[in-house]
Amino acid sequence: MFKQILKVLLYGFAAFVLLSVSISLLMPSDNEASSQGLPDSSVNVEAPTDSGVASDIPSQDSNAEQGDNESNETVGQANARQTAERYLDFSAFSRSGLIEQLEFEGYSTQDATYAVDAVGADWNEQAAKKAESYLASSSFSRQGLIDQLVFEGFSQAEAEYGVTQVGY
Repeated sequence: MFKQILKVLLYGFAAFVLLSVSISLLMPSDNEASSQGLPDSSVNVEAPTDSGVASDIPSQDSNAEQGDNESNETVGQANARQTAERYLDFSAFSRSGLIEQLEFEGYSTQDATYAVDAVGADWNEQAAKKAESYLASSSFSRQGLIDQLVFEGFSQAEAEYGVTQVGY
């Protein structure tokens, strides 16, 4: 059992490192973008003007279409939220695990926490996806899988829900 958990942790860590490097290469942080003179992609919104030509200035209508949270976000919060959304598009995370990942990416604890709360993830669903992912690569007992999910940062209730959803 210990070897299986260790194997899963090693595979998970390797995937985490590859993912972190890939995202870091694709998305410069706020500090890197400003130090390199690059525009901040999170605020570079192209909106059509009356003349039909795109403009870098967001229209009032485009701001009204955004949710209340998004219209009041700082640049750091917006970037952290977008990064959190991208992570959740291809991997399952616990709330605390996603905050830690965003902090690893260089976001402040405040921006990371804001972003994770703003994405509105269903943490029970995330636990089920993570449990499914573990079972695809290794065998676990019900309790072993619950323990692994709790280790990943899911609450006991979220872990039990996730394990139940995959058939245990």
